[in-house]
Amino acid sequence: MTKPISGFSKLSKSEKIDWLVTTYFAHPESSRALIEQYWNSDEKLQQLHDEFIENTITNFYLPLGVAPNFLINGKTYTIPMAIEESSVVAAASKSAKFWYDRGGFKTEVISTQKIGQVHFTSDGDPEDLALFIDYVIKEKLYEDTKHITKNMEKRGGGIVDIEFRDKTDVLEHYYQLHVTFETLDAMGANFINSCLEQFAETLKREAQKSLSCQLEIIMSILSNYVPNCIVRAEVSCPINDLNDHPDIAPEVFAEKFVQAVKIAEVEPFRAVTHNKGIMNGIDAVVLATGNDFRAVEAGVHAYAAKNGQYTSLTHAEIEGDTFKFWMEIPLALGTVGGLTNLHPLVKLTLEMLGKPSAQELMQIVAVAGLAQNFAAIRSLTTTGIQEGHMKMHLMNILNQLEATSDEKTTLIEHFKTHTVTHSDVVSEIEKLRQ
Repeated sequence: MTKPISGFSKLSKSEKIDWLVTTYFAHPESSRALIEQYWNSDEKLQQLHDEFIENTITNFYLPLGVAPNFLINGKTYTIPMAIEESSVVAAASKSAKFWYDRGGFKTEVISTQKIGQVHFTSDGDPEDLALFIDYVIKEKLYEDTKHITKNMEKRGGGIVDIEFRDKTDVLEHYYQLHVTFETLDAMGANFINSCLEQFAETLKREAQKSLSCQLEIIMSILSNYVPNCIVRAEVSCPINDLNDHPDIAPEVFAEKFVQAVKIAEVEPFRAVTHNKGIMNGIDAVVLATGNDFRAVEAGVHAYAAKNGQYTSLTHAEIEGDTFKFWMEIPLALGTVGGLTNLHPLVKLTLEMLGKPSAQELMQIVAVAGLAQNFAAIRSLTTTGIQEGHMKMHLMNILNQLEATSDEKTTLIEHFKTHTVTHSDVVSEIEKLRQ
């Protein structure tokens, strides 16, 4: 059994790698060589990456692709996507081109407010606590955070509201300060958390001076559930314009598509996979633009279950002779602060998008998710998902089998007219090597 190591974070990068490869790998030198192979030759750039997190040993690469031809509110974008799944960028690009010729995507930011909470317990009377917070210290809470909020307020953001919430019906002695924020082009996590920690300090101090009951701060933290930070994305066209599949009439395709979405609305087992497809597009753009895809994922999936059952994020309908497909989704994003000011490729992707505001980025990201979902449902209701996915996966299989350039050329041509499965690829490459 490996013994625990003390002071690991204080070791140099080289010493950390020495310990790692000698402790866990049968061939330490080749393992070290692999780790070092992914270092950037520019020492200053490598140091920047090393300092993003603690205990960095190397860089972990993901492909950064682009999906062109996205027409959003009359403006054309090429959208960056950082993702390893082979079919995602191709599917997004195909959807973008399909809708470019049918009026493009329409988007609207509905709201941009974010939430943070101070969680505390007290044995006091709920009405007395409410009066204390609303009428005794609320202005003090605002005043004590002025040094934190002044720059945000100059730009038009800041603290929108502070609300006392009695949660004793769900947990004994449990209360909240439920705070609403506007953080503009910043995602705002550090700003929100700094305000909340000051609220907690003020609340505890003033309670000790004015209340006879006990009050204990449990924690102060923003919420990644942002049901009031919502963007809408939609597409629509005459049903007759859904005519790009030679074997399926447009009206049949529209009806099957709507039915597929309705199934995801009522069946959680389908809804989870349905929404995962949406997140393929969303996460790829969120990651490429230096935002927190884990926070986005958590907030989106909570929103999908907000009515008590997990359900589809997208919706579709036929209205007269018109097909409509849309989504409203919570997205807390930033275009300033964090990695957006540090990571060279994040700077590149944001410049590619025209240096968008946070609201514009919300719209771009939502469109990527809607486009991805459209591509997935179109495949599912026509040819099936595996035909396109496995053709995109073919190159990964060939690389696993260490195919030569000539073998790749031959087999790519062969599988243009044959279904791709792993076993069939193995069989065909074995034939070539006989």
